[in-house]
Amino acid sequence: MTDTALERDAERLDYARQAVEHAYAEGWTDGLPIVPATAEMVEEFLAATPRARDEVVAAVPHLDRECTVEQAAVNAAMAGCRPEYFPVVLAAWDALMAQPVVTGGGWQSTSGPAPLIIVNGPVRAELGINSTGGVLGPGFRANATIARSIGLVVRNVLGIRPHELEQATQGLPGRWTLCVGENEEESPWEPLSAELGLAPGTSAVSALLLRTCEFVDNRHTKEPEEVLWDFCDTVARTGAAIGRFSSAGLVLSVEHAQLFAEGGFSKADVQRWLYDHAIRTHADLERAGKGLDDLDAPGVDEHGLHMTPSPEQIPIIVAGARNAAMSMVIRPFGFSGWSRTAHPV
Repeated sequence: MTDTALERDAERLDYARQAVEHAYAEGWTDGLPIVPATAEMVEEFLAATPRARDEVVAAVPHLDRECTVEQAAVNAAMAGCRPEYFPVVLAAWDALMAQPVVTGGGWQSTSGPAPLIIVNGPVRAELGINSTGGVLGPGFRANATIARSIGLVVRNVLGIRPHELEQATQGLPGRWTLCVGENEEESPWEPLSAELGLAPGTSAVSALLLRTCEFVDNRHTKEPEEVLWDFCDTVARTGAAIGRFSSAGLVLSVEHAQLFAEGGFSKADVQRWLYDHAIRTHADLERAGKGLDDLDAPGVDEHGLHMTPSPEQIPIIVAGARNAAMSMVIRPFGFSGWSRTAHPV
């Protein structure tokens, strides 16, 4: 390479650095560098979808703010997405807008909830969306940037930023990184999208807001009910009770899902078991200062508080690698439940 070519490369890199610094100065980033988005790049994203550039895909009605397809494309480009990811980004927004907590102010909650985006169908392999090892962690461009694009829209278009309109007390470390593919190939059950009514093999996205994730490590037994009791202990912790409400779902490892299935449990059986057994007594809650004497709700009875609102409101997906019997309890955000919808890509 000639000295002239090296000088041109150095100039380009310096220009890119200035563009990144400009984005920081303007407050467009989430703390990490963004990809400078040009008009030409945005047109590539818009060409990946038949949806009109001025169609509204996200909104916060109480703030009277909306995001169009074109604005979502700008932020997807800045997040590091490739244009072919953009239909998944739009399907994620469709899924999020179906959640009452999202349109009702969830982005501004003191919990600082994290959107969990779940992808089903062939699009996982087509885009390289991770469904197996390290599925909730870093290292995969599609997972990371699809999720990040959601956060940049919330910040840059809807105007909800920390120390301003956002009111998170502490927030979650994974708030804008939780996009996972379901491990359909090793799951013993139908994928989430099929459970929610779409034809098997449909590329689809579901989404809900989470308060947190909590691991359960049980490689000690092959008895399904013993493992369920271990999950139950985490699901039923008193810290998850907020008044007369609580919630839980599962991101199951392959080993745990297959153990349940081999023991004769369907996904619905696991949901029903947890609903029936994850109960904290009145005495337990009183010790924690959360007595239920004056609270009346479907989940409260003489035994105490059911820690999930209903069996069907316990989302269950299978994701991760087959290398250890470790799973996650997740905590869906909001008292009205999630929409239980899957949205085609």
